[in-house]
Amino acid sequence: MNRLSSAPRNPDLHLFDTELGPHLFLVNGSEVYGIGAAEHERLERALLGPEAAEEIPGLLREFALWDKPRIGDEPLTSPPLRALSLAVAQTCNLGCTYCYAQQGDFGGPAKAMPLDVARAAIDRLLAEAGPGDRVNLAFMGGEPLVNRRVVREATDYAAVQARERGVAMSFSITTNGTLIEESDAEFFEQHGFAVTISLDGANETNDRLRPFKDGRGSYARILERVAPCLARQQRMQVSARVTVTPRNLELPETLRTFVDLGFHSVGFSPMLSAPSGQDTMGKDDLAIFLEQMIECGRAFEEETIAGRRYPFANLATALREIHRGTHRPYPCGAGAGYMGVSAEGDLSACHRFVRDPAGAMGNLTDGRDETRQNEWLRERHVHRQEPCRSCWARYLCGGGCHHEVIHRGRPACDYIRGWLHWCLGAYVRLLAARPDFFESVPEHSAN
Repeated sequence: MNRLSSAPRNPDLHLFDTELGPHLFLVNGSEVYGIGAAEHERLERALLGPEAAEEIPGLLREFALWDKPRIGDEPLTSPPLRALSLAVAQTCNLGCTYCYAQQGDFGGPAKAMPLDVARAAIDRLLAEAGPGDRVNLAFMGGEPLVNRRVVREATDYAAVQARERGVAMSFSITTNGTLIEESDAEFFEQHGFAVTISLDGANETNDRLRPFKDGRGSYARILERVAPCLARQQRMQVSARVTVTPRNLELPETLRTFVDLGFHSVGFSPMLSAPSGQDTMGKDDLAIFLEQMIECGRAFEEETIAGRRYPFANLATALREIHRGTHRPYPCGAGAGYMGVSAEGDLSACHRFVRDPAGAMGNLTDGRDETRQNEWLRERHVHRQEPCRSCWARYLCGGGCHHEVIHRGRPACDYIRGWLHWCLGAYVRLLAARPDFFESVPEHSAN
C-alpha cells in the first residue's frame, strides 16, 4: 500500500477510494460517507492548496458535514473504577526476551499476591460500582497460574460479592498456557472467563520467542494444556494473542494455524517497547507487518463474504469501532476506569506499569491518588499529544499505548494510519456485500 495514501493531510478529514467510489472519513464523530466525484475533486483541490485549514471547514459546512466538536479539550476527571488487573504472580516459568514484565518479576524480587490483597482490590472495585454496573476483574502476571489458589479464591469471592450488590462481574485471565490443568478449564467455563493465551507462532517459531527458562520449547506443552479449554469453551472464550517481533512476521500462516486449532479469536500486537530492547519492531519491520496484516484482512473479507466466521480480532474490532463511530481522546481505559494492582497492593495506570513510577496511581490501603490520576488524564489526552493533534486517525487511535509512548515514543504511526486506512476500505466493501454482518453492532456510521 502506498504510504502517502494514509498520510495525515488534514486534521478534519481523510479521503480514500474503494471499488465503490470515493469516500470521506469525517474525523469529528468518526463517520464514513460516500461522496461524488465533484465533491471529491473539490476536497482534493482544497487539500493541495495553501489555505486548506480555512477552506476545508467551509466545504464541510457546504456539504452539511460540519458539526460541533464531539471531543473537547477537557480531560476526564476522577472516573470510577470499572476494571482491575491483579498481578497475582510477579514471576514466570518462561523466558521471553522481549517481556514487558522483565520475564515476569517486573525488575524486582519474585512476588505472589496474598489473598487478602486480592480481596481488598475486589472490595475497592465494587465500592465504586452500583447495581446494574458492569465491571471486570483480570488476572495477569508474570504467569498468574503460578498462584492458582489466589486466582480461584479471588474469583469465587468476587462472584459472590458482585452478586450481592447487583453488579455484573466478568473475569479474564492472560496466561502462557503451560500450567493449565483440566480443573482450570472447568473453573474458567463455570465463571465464563475470557482466556487469553500468549502464543507467538506455530512450533519452532513460538519456541524461539517463548522458551522455558531452561531453553526448552513451550509450544507442544501449551497446545496440550490448552486443549481442554478449547474443547469446553461455551461460556468461556479462548483467544490467542501473538506478540509480533522481527522474528515472527509470518502472520497469515500463524492466523490460519490458530483458527484451525479452534481459538475464538486471534489477535496480533507489534512489540514496540521492551525493557531489554530485544525484538522490538523498526520502521522496515512495521512496513512488513502492515503488508501481513492486510493479507490477513483479505482472508477475513473473503471468508465473511462467503458467510463463514473468521476470528481475526484486529479487523473485527476495527470494523466494529468504525461502524459505531467510535471517537475517543484516550487509547484505552488505563489510568481512568482501568488500573493494575501489584502483588503488594500498589495501583498503577495498567498492568504494564507495575513497579514503574511513570504509571504509579496510589495503593489499596490509601486509595487512588486522584491528583496523580487527574494529572495523568490531562497529560495523556490526545489533544495534548504531538503529532496526534493534526492526525486524521487520532480519535480511532487515541494517541497510542501510554506505556509504549512514554518509553519509546511513537514509531508505529505510519503503520497505524496505514492499517486504519485499509480497514476503512474493508468496512465500505463489507457493508455493501454483507450488511447483515453489522446487524448486531449499534450506531451505524456510514452514510
